Amino acid sequence: MLNKIWVFLFLSAFVTASFKLLVLGDTQVFSELMQAMFSLSKTAFEISLGLSGVLALWMGIMKIGERSGFIELLTRALNPLFQRLMPEIPDHHPALGAITLNIAANMLGLDNAATPMGIKAMQEMQTVNPQPDRASNAQILFLVMNTSSVTLFPVTIFAYRTQLGAANPTDVFIPILIATYVSTLSGLLAVAFVQKINLLDKVILAYLGGITALILGLLSYFSGLDQQAMLAQSALLSNAILSSLVTAFIAAAAYRKINAYDLFIDGAKQGFHTAIGIIPYLVAMLVAFGVFRASGALDLLTGGLRLIVDFLHVDNRFIDGLPTALMKPFSGSGARAMMIDTLQSHGADSFAGRLASVVQGSTETTFYVLAVYFGAVNITHIRHAAVCGLIADFAGILAAIFVTYWFFG
Repeated sequence: MLNKIWVFLFLSAFVTASFKLLVLGDTQVFSELMQAMFSLSKTAFEISLGLSGVLALWMGIMKIGERSGFIELLTRALNPLFQRLMPEIPDHHPALGAITLNIAANMLGLDNAATPMGIKAMQEMQTVNPQPDRASNAQILFLVMNTSSVTLFPVTIFAYRTQLGAANPTDVFIPILIATYVSTLSGLLAVAFVQKINLLDKVILAYLGGITALILGLLSYFSGLDQQAMLAQSALLSNAILSSLVTAFIAAAAYRKINAYDLFIDGAKQGFHTAIGIIPYLVAMLVAFGVFRASGALDLLTGGLRLIVDFLHVDNRFIDGLPTALMKPFSGSGARAMMIDTLQSHGADSFAGRLASVVQGSTETTFYVLAVYFGAVNITHIRHAAVCGLIADFAGILAAIFVTYWFFG
């Protein structure tokens, strides 16, 4: 899929540029294309290198959180919920542990731990799947929850916003929290409708009610503030929560007599290698999207959307953040490149920059996750997994647009 997107960006850029040269007489368009290729390859390297310090910091902190027992704590907290949402999995089956570990790792932004545990969960669920080539109900629900981006700690979003000059990189934290809640709840409701899951079960109601009450509390609190106060309070709450989590990670490590410093160094090394490792991917996608933009193809796409929105008399600022939303279901690296391009072109603290950040943090690469997880267990009939995953994505995008207008309007 990513290869098709990459090739499409280059070919459509060339076709658009050729039209502008031969029909419109724009003799500079190919010069602009080549300039975009060279400048953005340099930009991709500089961004990746600049990220090394920030990623080293956060990966170090997350390593402490991982080893100090927070994933284990989340696992214990979530296990009763998954036992009821996935009744076809026997009690105390290894799949339940792998599922909760995967979701807990996703919540904390530990992608390096989440993917292996996700594959392990699929393999364990496959042992109780009566039709090995056909996705079971439990596997579909698990996949949709992954594709709905259950995120509590969007570390990489903060890192990119820091690198690209955001005055307060964490000011999107509360909007991301709200949007990812909508995305996850929509995916769960879609699957529950198809699979006829009893959401009125006392335990399920307790979990959903508690989370919903928290989100409604946030909505109620912020709805009573004017925009300036809302931004100030959101920034204060975001920074207080994140600082408290970091302190809790370190305190838990100290309580358990774990060497937090050595863990931080190990995690920081991983963060540095991660920053260096993304250089080729970031160069590939930033250059492709830069050529697409320089040719005028992006302007044609967004211009058409803007005409429709203007005809409907709707505020059109959200259109500049849509490339990230449109790319996210297909490619994580592609969406990341779109977000970076938006942050650079419009500014990290612009409406479009914040919208792209919220979208990036509240939706997931649906088709990539489906391909990797189902491919790991050779499932060919995915049933309603893709549709429910896309419902979650669409709900998350709409929620991201809404909360971005609400907070940063």
